[in-house]
Amino acid sequence: MQLTVWTYEGPPHVGAMRVATALTDVHYVLHAPQGDTYADLLFTMIERRGARPPVTYTTFQARDLGGDTAELFKTSVQEACERFRPAAVLVGASCTAELIQDDPGGLARALGLGIPVIPLELPAYQRKENWGASETFYHLVRALAGPSAPPPGTPRPARPADRRPRCNLLGPTALGFRHRDDVVEVTRLLAKMGVDVSVVAPLGASAADVARLGEADFNVVLYPETGRQAATWLARSFGQPMVDVVPIGVGATRDFIAAVAAAASVDPAPALAAETARSPWYARSVDSTYLTGKRVFVFGDATHAVAAARVARDELGFTVVGLGTYQREFAREVRTAAALYGVEALITDDYLEVEESIAGLHPELVLGTQMERHIAKRLGVPCAVISAPIHVQDFPARYSPQMGFEGANVLFDSWVHPLMMGLEEHLLGMFRDDPEFADGAAPSHLASVAPIAAAPVEPILAPASVVAEVAPVAVAHLASPAAPVPAAGPDWTAEAERELRKIPFFVRGKARRNTEIFARDKGCASITVETLYDAKAHFGR
Repeated sequence: MQLTVWTYEGPPHVGAMRVATALTDVHYVLHAPQGDTYADLLFTMIERRGARPPVTYTTFQARDLGGDTAELFKTSVQEACERFRPAAVLVGASCTAELIQDDPGGLARALGLGIPVIPLELPAYQRKENWGASETFYHLVRALAGPSAPPPGTPRPARPADRRPRCNLLGPTALGFRHRDDVVEVTRLLAKMGVDVSVVAPLGASAADVARLGEADFNVVLYPETGRQAATWLARSFGQPMVDVVPIGVGATRDFIAAVAAAASVDPAPALAAETARSPWYARSVDSTYLTGKRVFVFGDATHAVAAARVARDELGFTVVGLGTYQREFAREVRTAAALYGVEALITDDYLEVEESIAGLHPELVLGTQMERHIAKRLGVPCAVISAPIHVQDFPARYSPQMGFEGANVLFDSWVHPLMMGLEEHLLGMFRDDPEFADGAAPSHLASVAPIAAAPVEPILAPASVVAEVAPVAVAHLASPAAPVPAAGPDWTAEAERELRKIPFFVRGKARRNTEIFARDKGCASITVETLYDAKAHFGR
């Protein structure tokens, strides 16, 4: 267990909360001490939900540990069922309550509530939030849809010729990144193909909806982190095919249409003909040529990170210089994707390691989570949020999907607008000596944030002959122990410093370091303009 001031994922019972809150008539009773009761904060403040989440806590205190906490839990379950009248109840324990080992599942079943009781065993000290959401949805599907599953080996009946194909959308949850808008966009896309959506789960589903998941012809997994495990079980138990192509970006949306057409035996042409994405033309337009080659660092959950890297390179002409995820369960998929871009995947849940990687790679755009937004702000680098964990500003009032053709338009706007426009970049170069456009003035797209080149740079060391002629007091000041001691290395001539300032601010720091490394390796006493260009040629090979 690692203590940290920031975590990309909460404990697994937070994932269970996301599933329970997404459903309409399922309640979650959580055996938890006072202090673990933060569901209201997550869903009403961050997601701006208009109703309290369906979560009841036992909220035992330290003095209760000397008594019967099991009886306290049973009382909480009974009172919650009497008050909220759920169609099914989830029961589990938080991190702290897990140590007490009161067996919430057994205790709740013994009460004879007359509704399905689904116990959740979520190891809080080994697993995390997304795994908890996946496990909760899987057990919910097994408990509610399992009784209607046919005997093993039973062939699936053919779809009636007079009925349109139907599918389920699996994976969207409460507190998900743009999940509600993605569901709307994908439903519209499927309708253009002549495919109806039978059930969306868990987001907006009832217990009865979950029970009839097996009636659909196939399943669409929108978010593998949450929905793939349940979809795999439905494929085994009901013989339902699974489409797990995530339609983020124009290319992936076309692949999704082809996969759905194959699963539903429909013609993909109408959906392809109705493509509404403006982003391909915008990315090819004259005004967007400055995008080509922009260095981008991508980090987030596996689904969004892998999809974002593909869009960045194939649709916007960016260069992916870093790709990673905090989800170790999907490390293989992310490593496979990273190999396509010639980079090494960063698999970590340590935000300090992510920050170090971003600082070392000097990207021109960061695509990440709420944490990468803070990191990029400190470094003075543009950033767009593409993945949970997210904050309240990532639940906009406007329609803002990530999936489908309209989602591709949203991605273009969200990612390109933080960058410096081509005209602005040209003007900064043309009027570099004007006070308004000098190195100390941040570009407008970074507001009041100092540009990355404003980081402390090494002072220019004067030649020894000049120092010898300086007044004694100045020499004494330079030699004072209190004065900062410049790092050892070759000094820069004034001409080389002026030439260095012509390099764009977002890569100037890297150019300085590479030139100094080159000069040290070559044994240069000072860095001249020629040394600068020799270093550029060396590292550009």
